[in-house]
Amino acid sequence: MSENKFSGTVDDIKGKVQDAAGGLTGDTSTQIRGKANQVRGQAESILGDAAELIRDQPLTAALVIFGVAYLAGRLRLL
Repeated sequence: MSENKFSGTVDDIKGKVQDAAGGLTGDTSTQIRGKANQVRGQAESILGDAAELIRDQPLTAALVIFGVAYLAGRLRLL
């Protein structure tokens, strides 16, 4: 497990606890911070997965990146 994936999981759990605590106390700002921590944690976990893929399978990663760039260009997203 990469450092990003571990840190992301910790942030996700921390966000869930904050969200639940905010719900119990009726504090919406704590709930919002909790949801933001969950999103940040999930994004960091995905980043960790991507880093592992690039490190373990560089050719596959390069093909995926090329495919996404090609589709984005065809759809004129870039």
